[in-house]
Amino acid sequence: MAVRGARKKVADKEHYHHGDLRRALLDASLELISKEGFAALSLREVARRAGVTHAAPYRHFADKEALLAAVAEEGFRAMTARMRQDMAREPTPMRRLMACGVAYVLFAVENAAHFRVMFGPHFTRPLAPSDAQEAGNSFLILVDAILEAQRAGEVHEGEPHALALTCWSLVHGLASLWVDRQLEYTGMSMGVETLAREQTRMLMRGLALTPID
Repeated sequence: MAVRGARKKVADKEHYHHGDLRRALLDASLELISKEGFAALSLREVARRAGVTHAAPYRHFADKEALLAAVAEEGFRAMTARMRQDMAREPTPMRRLMACGVAYVLFAVENAAHFRVMFGPHFTRPLAPSDAQEAGNSFLILVDAILEAQRAGEVHEGEPHALALTCWSLVHGLASLWVDRQLEYTGMSMGVETLAREQTRMLMRGLALTPID
């Protein structure tokens, strides 16, 4: 009876629906990265935390890098959705451009494990086309926001991609500093949203054709 019970337990562990197993593995990976960092990440440990056999992850992922690529793609999709959602609430191109930057920082802070995977140095080969497309989409959202503000006469002339790179550098740098807890040593006491809005507003003052508050 004990042997039969053990076999049933293993069978139950492996009895995930197709999407459920993949989701369980992604969730276990994010939890592991959040709590113990990349050094602790392995397919065997992810499987253990997901409650499945050590062979189960290979049904969806060829190796650890493929698993991380899936986490990155999920992160990029969620980030672009957050950016579009927050921008859609704003009434003017300049305010939408500001909302784009703030949304980027807030997503990074609220989803630090995703953010670290998305921009970490752990990929030895280029991301798959779908992954790269999602990464590009987040940048193109910013480019389009700048173009819209230029057409409305709210942002000065300049090559949109170059201006977008300037904006991205600021918000990505701010997000990274916060996620890596480097700002704790600066003596700044404001919350992340307040800080993101203030820094983005300062950036917009340099881009704006007319003074902004």
